Amino acid sequence: MTQLMLAIPSKGRLKEQTEAFFADCGLKLKQVGGERSYSAVLEGAPGIQIMLLSASEIAKGLLDGTLHLGVTGEDLLREHADNFDSQVHLLRALGFGYADMVVAVPQSWVDVDTIEDLEDVGHAFRARHGRRMRVATKYLRSSRRFFAERGLTQYRLIDSAGATEAAPASGTAELIVDITTTGATLKANNLKILSDGVMLKSQAQLSASLNADWNEDALSAIKNLLDIFEARRVARDVSVLTGGKSLRSAAASISDEVTLLGDSVVLSRKKAKSVANALSSAGFGPVSVVNPEFLFLEDNEVFGEFSCAITRNAQ
Repeated sequence: MTQLMLAIPSKGRLKEQTEAFFADCGLKLKQVGGERSYSAVLEGAPGIQIMLLSASEIAKGLLDGTLHLGVTGEDLLREHADNFDSQVHLLRALGFGYADMVVAVPQSWVDVDTIEDLEDVGHAFRARHGRRMRVATKYLRSSRRFFAERGLTQYRLIDSAGATEAAPASGTAELIVDITTTGATLKANNLKILSDGVMLKSQAQLSASLNADWNEDALSAIKNLLDIFEARRVARDVSVLTGGKSLRSAAASISDEVTLLGDSVVLSRKKAKSVANALSSAGFGPVSVVNPEFLFLEDNEVFGEFSCAITRNAQ
């Protein structure tokens, strides 16, 4: 059996949050060979081999197809991709690892608030200094694409090897492109984000490679994993009502926001108690309200969309 290769961050907050996400879905990550090992198994999800890698290594592995699945930031995926839509498919935003990729300029540039303003200043800067404004960044591809889409021409990208936000103060660049979570570091370095300078609102993504070998074993493993994730997601917000009699006909007359499940009904947890009380009063009691940990439905839209992406990419 060919195992599906899934990579997660090897350390830090992202690793902890990824493990917590798996644990909430009833899946336990167990490192093979001790805490210093870079391989693991996911107990409860057979056919999957876990690799612990850096966020950048995960992005590159997804894009070149050496990994099937990975948890990493969307910013890194888009930065390293040659053709994003044909290389990787975003399966699920995980709700952590938030970071904005932004264009930031010195606060002293009081007349510069937009990319258009930056282009005007760039022409004046070049006329005065005989060169284009320097933009320090680790995100060279993303910056080039963003500036081209918005018609910015008067700039030169500088590959930032150190603390990008310090570049303007040190005189190595006039402005920067960087990621930020709160903006505090930018403010501490006397920088401001342009009003239209948010290039990407990134977060950790569970992503699938479109270049990996998706054989039957790998497809079976990802479907099982996505079914578990989706069943947990659905269950968080719903309750299942079961009565002494079939609730199929009665529930729909009380609330139009119900889903039939055999002789039971599924509806929002916020409305479950009031609907259960109404059904019981109408002679369908006793009515029990159960908040499930998982609710497996027949169709999984996430897997369906992924299957379509694989088919399109193969054509």
